[in-house]
Amino acid sequence: MSLQVLPKFSVIDESSDWIIVDKAAPLIVHPANRKPEPTLLGGLEQLLAFEIQTGGQLGIITRLDRETSGLVLVAKTLAAARELGWIFERREANKDYLAVVQGWPEDDSWVCDEPLIRAGELGPTPIWVRQVVNPRGRACRTQFVIIRRFSRENKRFSLIRCFPETGRMHQIRVHLACCGHPLVGDKLYSGDGSEYLKWMATGWTPELERHLLLPRHALHAAGLELSWLGKWLRWQAPLPQDLAEFIAGEPITPTAGVVIWSRKD
Repeated sequence: MSLQVLPKFSVIDESSDWIIVDKAAPLIVHPANRKPEPTLLGGLEQLLAFEIQTGGQLGIITRLDRETSGLVLVAKTLAAARELGWIFERREANKDYLAVVQGWPEDDSWVCDEPLIRAGELGPTPIWVRQVVNPRGRACRTQFVIIRRFSRENKRFSLIRCFPETGRMHQIRVHLACCGHPLVGDKLYSGDGSEYLKWMATGWTPELERHLLLPRHALHAAGLELSWLGKWLRWQAPLPQDLAEFIAGEPITPTAGVVIWSRKD
């Protein structure tokens, strides 16, 4: 299957009801209240201009943070958006992520079910949106499985597959930090959030690079599966080059193309 490559994202699969793309980091999904910048939604509106002109309406179904790469599912019509939304609401879809974290977790697999709440709901905070573990928070559950433990420059890291059973904001990032193994490059959850405040004030600096190692957090939406029109569909997106190179410890020659779509009955 050929892939249509566009700036910052690639089309993985498409039907009359939906389109699924592999989004690069740090492409933002929706326009933000900042200076104008390219967005995934804007790129899709250009790509699907004919569908929109003939009555289509785009709806982002699986949202990703700016710095998270990987699969994004987008409905092309209101009817498809409603049906896909119900599928996720009923937890009939499965998602999995790849994460590069600091340290070597003791267990090969484990579950974190700590409830999460926004810090701003508990009291004054310089980062209102930052999620924290708290009994007052919403139920939240993530499964983790170690894929590989490795070292770089006498520091320990792990590649982990993550299976979120709920869909809370920053869920995987907070649960990994709570377990003592934050994402490499996570400005918001590697510590107390001070790295995020420094980044907002000064941009990316050599000091931040020494602490965080990567300019974006090492999280990738690698797999998505659901049933549609009686068929069980699964899509996969391999690690992007920046994360693959971090694991390898050296530059990697980009592949000519990747097959990241499959279907089973």
